[in-house]
Amino acid sequence: MNGDLDAALLELEDAINWDAEAMLEQAGRLERDAQALGDELLVARARLSQANLHMRAGDLPGAARRIWKVHQWAVEHNARQLTARTHLVWANIHRHLGDAAQCLEHSILSVELLDDTATDHMRIWHLAKLADALSLAGSMDAARLRYRQAADLARRLKRPDLQLAVLNNFAYAEFAAGQHEMAQQVAARLQRHAAGHGFELDAALLDTIGAIQIENEQFAEAERTLLACLDNHHDGNQDDADALAEYLLTLARAQRGLGAYARAQRSLNASRRLCAERALGHVQVRLHQEQAELYAAQGEFAEAYAAHKEFFAAHTRQHSIQREAQARTRQAMFETAEARQEAERFREQARRDPLTGLRNRRFLNEQLPGLIESDPELTVAMIDLDHYKRINDQLSHDVGDLVLVQVARLLEKALAEMAPGGFVVRMGGEEFLLALPGTPIDRATAALDDLRRMIRGHEWAPLTAGLPVTVSIGVAGAGDAAKPTQAALLSIADSHLYAAKHGGRDRVVSSATGSGRNRRASAA
Repeated sequence: MNGDLDAALLELEDAINWDAEAMLEQAGRLERDAQALGDELLVARARLSQANLHMRAGDLPGAARRIWKVHQWAVEHNARQLTARTHLVWANIHRHLGDAAQCLEHSILSVELLDDTATDHMRIWHLAKLADALSLAGSMDAARLRYRQAADLARRLKRPDLQLAVLNNFAYAEFAAGQHEMAQQVAARLQRHAAGHGFELDAALLDTIGAIQIENEQFAEAERTLLACLDNHHDGNQDDADALAEYLLTLARAQRGLGAYARAQRSLNASRRLCAERALGHVQVRLHQEQAELYAAQGEFAEAYAAHKEFFAAHTRQHSIQREAQARTRQAMFETAEARQEAERFREQARRDPLTGLRNRRFLNEQLPGLIESDPELTVAMIDLDHYKRINDQLSHDVGDLVLVQVARLLEKALAEMAPGGFVVRMGGEEFLLALPGTPIDRATAALDDLRRMIRGHEWAPLTAGLPVTVSIGVAGAGDAAKPTQAALLSIADSHLYAAKHGGRDRVVSSATGSGRNRRASAA
């Protein structure tokens, strides 16, 4: 009986194609059978399969709640193969959360833990998923190496089915990275491999190939590929709930490229109906975007503008939904004792600004009072970008975000020279704070003026198309307040920042040591 259960679980664990609902039911039955036998390893494997299937079905909180206990059991019992599998599921959960760093960390562990007990599927697929994580993290050269290793391993182990799956992921990664010629080459290799082994390309593979053909302006070929994709889907192959809507959207893009606007509109309408029926908000966002493109291609600019407004509203709604889903998943992680053991890592994340990676207000509120009490030479500086709204309005919010990220890097670089024991905080919007321990206010003001000049003199043109980027800085030292507190120091620094703004911007304002008067550092 144990042997039969082991084989059934192995089939679930090493499955390439998915029918989440049926497989979840099967995994539940296998867990009950394993419990009846009293085999804890088989029980843990069945529970991990359930966590994996919940993740595949989009239930990240459900997956997170299940995987913690399995992971703890696997580590405590030195179940190396099971531990490797848990790290792979963790990697996929973090990929869905958009956390590339954690996805990569778990992917590396999933490969490092492989030993002689690993199945051929694990040896190939864990390597391929490491390549996926590297591509997500923007390390395409390293990803290509791992994809090639995984494909070669699949060839040597005589697993052409897995080689096909690896090539599909490889092609999509090149496509996602904007390397469309490379993606085309890998897709061609995928097609040759499928033909050579008698594989019929499933709908998902055909959709990937069609998307690549579109980016290479092979619109007629793409339409034929996507029509074959739809035929394959309608033949009864199992796909995710959003698959057909995605395929129709890709088909519409190919048809727009051909100038077949009526056909493209019919494809969009069919995708729109599915989005409404199945509540596919994430697909609908891109559908609105494609509708705007289709109107614009036909010269219907008023309609294009209206569709673009719908796209923006849908994008905003979907972003909010995703953030809520991420919050639910994080909460699920905290609902078990194992999650609480990871609390320090999550506390660190809670003290970081997600855009710039800098510390945030929560970190400031925890750390600054202690610095004020212990360091009479502490200086703080409030830094605000000048005319930041102009960058957002004239260029875009994406460019504005990139400017903030670059300013954050410049502040970190300057901090390392001014006060290595200090920290940089993003206060919100375009406002930052520097905490400079052991730095008297006169020395800090001079160094901050150098920082101001460095920011102004940075090569911004490639990013801002000629718009200047400058900062105004308000400075306060621990000795500026009769009773130094966080509120008092920040109030003084803020008033000096206000003076810098109203004094012409692009300048530093602080109190002169011992004089109590505002002093303006040169704004040359």
